[in-house]
Amino acid sequence: MAPSSRLDSSAPPKQPSLFNLWSRQVTCKPKPVTNVSLVGKTAIVTGASHGVGLETCRQLLDLGLSRLIIVVANELVGRIAAVGLYQGRSPSKVDIDVWKMDLVCYDSIVAFVERTKTLDRMDIVILNATLVLEKNVVCKTTGRDLTLQINYLSNALLTLLLLPVAKDKRAAQDGEPSRITTISSELAFYSRFNEKNVVSLLAGLDSPGVYPIDRMMISKLYGQFLTAELGKQVPSSVAVINCVATGIICESPQRHRGAPGLKGKLAALLVRRLGYNPAVAARSVTDAAVNHGAASHGQYLSGQKVKP
Repeated sequence: MAPSSRLDSSAPPKQPSLFNLWSRQVTCKPKPVTNVSLVGKTAIVTGASHGVGLETCRQLLDLGLSRLIIVVANELVGRIAAVGLYQGRSPSKVDIDVWKMDLVCYDSIVAFVERTKTLDRMDIVILNATLVLEKNVVCKTTGRDLTLQINYLSNALLTLLLLPVAKDKRAAQDGEPSRITTISSELAFYSRFNEKNVVSLLAGLDSPGVYPIDRMMISKLYGQFLTAELGKQVPSSVAVINCVATGIICESPQRHRGAPGLKGKLAALLVRRLGYNPAVAARSVTDAAVNHGAASHGQYLSGQKVKP
C-alpha cells in the first residue's frame, strides 16, 4: 500500500454549488486502482453483499488480496456473494469468509469485534454499509432513527471498538497500521443541519418529518466529524482513518429518494443519467483504502484526492 497521499489544493468550498457537484461527477470519473499488491493482506468489508461493497471486494481481490471477510446481516446472501467473487480465482490463493453482523444490534457489533481479535492481521477495514430510506423509520432495537443508526451511530461504535484491535495487529503487519475507511458522501455538505440548535441533539436527529435524503446527509456529515476528531485523537501509527465520497451512484443505496416535487424528480433524472455504476464508484473506495497513507488520516477524500 502506498505510504502517502495527495493533497488537492483545488478542493471545492465547504458548501459547493450543485452545479459544481454535477460537473465534478461528469469530469472527475474515478480511475481504476493499479500497481498495488495486497498479497498476504487481510481486508474486512461491511455491507459487502451487493453494490459498491461487493465491487470493492472484487477490486481488492484483483489486487491480490489473500483473505477477504465479507460482513453481512444475512449470511445466506453473503455466501451467494462469496461464490460470485470466487469465480475465476484459485481457492488456494484466496480465502473468502462470510461473517455476520447486524448494525441495528449493539451486541452483534461487540461480538463481531471480539471475533476480529482472532485474526492474524487486519490490514484494511472498509465500513461500507449505508442506508437511504423512502420514509423515516425508527430502529426497533435502539429507538433511534434507522438511517442515523446505520450510517452513523453503529459505524461510530464499530470504529471505536476496532481501534484496540488495530493496535494489537501492528506487529503482525510489520508495524504497518490498519487502514479504516468509511463511506461518506458529498451530499453531506448540503445538509441543512436544522437540529444544531436543539437542546438534545440526538433527540432532534430522531425527530419525524425530515425528508429521508436530508437524514442521510446529516448522518454522513456526522461521520465526517467523527473522522476528523479521530484524526486528532488517534495516532496514524495505530490506524489510518479516513472517509471517502463515492460520487453519485445510479443504483442504491445512494439513489436520490424521498425529495419532494419538481426538484426531486429532476435530481432522480440526473442520478439515472449521470450516476456512476457501483464498479466505477468502488474505485474511489479502493483508492482511499490502499493508496492513501498517513497524510489522509482524519481526512475526507473525494475524486481520489484528500480535500482539506
